[in-house]
Amino acid sequence: MSADSAVSPARARWNNVFQGLQKMGRSLQLPIAVLPAAGILNRLGQPDVFGADGLGWDNVSKVMKGAGGALLDGELGLPLLFCVGVSIGMAKKADGSTALAAVTGFLVYLGVLHEFPESCGQQAKVIQNIGCQAPDFSVTGFTYQNPGVFGGIIMGLMTAYFWQRFHRTRLVDWLGFFNGRRLVPIIMSFVAIAFAALCLWIWPPIGDGLESFSDWLVGLGAWGAGVFGVANRALLVIGLHQFLNVPIWFQFGSFTKPDGTVVHGDINMFLNGDPDAGQFTSGFFPIMMFALPAAALAMTHCARPNRRKEIGGLMLSVALTSFVTGITEPIEYSFLFIAPLLYVVHALLTGVSMAVTWGLGVHDGFSFSAGLIDYVINWNLATKPWAIIPIGLCFAVVYYVIFRFAITKFDLKTPGREPEEEREDITKA
Repeated sequence: MSADSAVSPARARWNNVFQGLQKMGRSLQLPIAVLPAAGILNRLGQPDVFGADGLGWDNVSKVMKGAGGALLDGELGLPLLFCVGVSIGMAKKADGSTALAAVTGFLVYLGVLHEFPESCGQQAKVIQNIGCQAPDFSVTGFTYQNPGVFGGIIMGLMTAYFWQRFHRTRLVDWLGFFNGRRLVPIIMSFVAIAFAALCLWIWPPIGDGLESFSDWLVGLGAWGAGVFGVANRALLVIGLHQFLNVPIWFQFGSFTKPDGTVVHGDINMFLNGDPDAGQFTSGFFPIMMFALPAAALAMTHCARPNRRKEIGGLMLSVALTSFVTGITEPIEYSFLFIAPLLYVVHALLTGVSMAVTWGLGVHDGFSFSAGLIDYVINWNLATKPWAIIPIGLCFAVVYYVIFRFAITKFDLKTPGREPEEEREDITKA
């Protein structure tokens, strides 16, 4: 047996695992795509927009706040979105029955968790079916075990598995009505009961551990933000960045709203008015709104004179996309494979931006990405949002100088600098 044949099965297994992780990463983007709607609705429901401090349309404000809050709810809305999104993304040839099975399972799972409220504590009195009464006679609702988006993701994975396995199953004739796709929601009801029971047992120590890790990460301050920024850009290359983003943005950390509701995750905490949130989002604004468009400008100026106009139009398009929406992949992939060392520099500078922005006391966030749209919408929720502009301009200069120097010094074949014969071959193909 040759060495290659011995290694091949292990390599094949690793490729399958890696492809599965990439597929799951893509499936996590489906529920995340809903968040811009949630962020806009939630922002319109704030007092300074349609509320008492803005237009004075209190009822409209309540409608918008309720609509956005439903999607951002860390107990039902967000976990359910991730459950359905993951189930559809992971199941082959998924259809409406996949989503129905996911919703069925999740609602059963959540209902079981709600049958077991946490203890009110020694000083509080239990009021049946209402909540806990403190010594000062104030009453708060019961709290429950809340695995949050983790629970939703796991329920989605299990739904995809059981749907894939049983959606073509045929039962005996007298149970024929429940054949195939109609069987899966029933199966998921019982799977959800077992999973909820498991969560009631194992989630308390896991939740405490995650909370401790979150406190440690937040305690790192600018360093923690910087490490997250580097890791985020590094994992983007292989499509696994959502495995880092989802727990940080939607699970770690907690903030108690004025009505007593607890929300989790850096993005959710920021959108719900936590003045200390934004550690893992603020530093992306200088990069996405200023630095990467400057890199696009540098690549335009480095293009061959006869192609500069063509490349300028292309780079203007991707730069505007990054600036307005915060979607950076078109720019990043234009130099990632041509000049990987430039991408390494970009990842490191993203970490520097995250650290500097947080270190200067800037707290900003987004519902989708760090572009102009989120920057404007969330201006009044942010702390020192104006500081992002000078920080961003500084990083724009740094990016322009580094990119232009590296491209010309090392003759990097960025767009517009490809050899003519290579361009002719591509055109003919």
